[in-house]
Amino acid sequence: MKKSSINIDVLLDVDKVPAQISWNATDSTAEKARNAKAMMLSFWDGSDKTALRIDLWTKDMMLDEMADFFYQTFMTMADTYERATHQDELVTDMRVFAKDFYNKFRAQQLKENKI
Repeated sequence: MKKSSINIDVLLDVDKVPAQISWNATDSTAEKARNAKAMMLSFWDGSDKTALRIDLWTKDMMLDEMADFFYQTFMTMADTYERATHQDELVTDMRVFAKDFYNKFRAQQLKENKI
């Protein structure tokens, strides 16, 4: 067996708010750590039947970036669920929700920016 590692470094400001997030992986082709403005990391605890999560975003993450991040994450979750379960109807529902979420965000932004 081969061991692979993913390392995440979070630089906090004096108020313990993430100022910078960087990550690297032992099996990555990238030569140096990559920066990110947000991250979601989930683990499934099979014993307790609960999801364990770490959700972080930097203070310079913009609202439109957060909406893009969530939309893309929802769509990726749908892709993963499709590969794992082949439950087409549920996958379609997830994708419809993701698109509806993003369209509602965009409509709200347009409305707020016209005022």
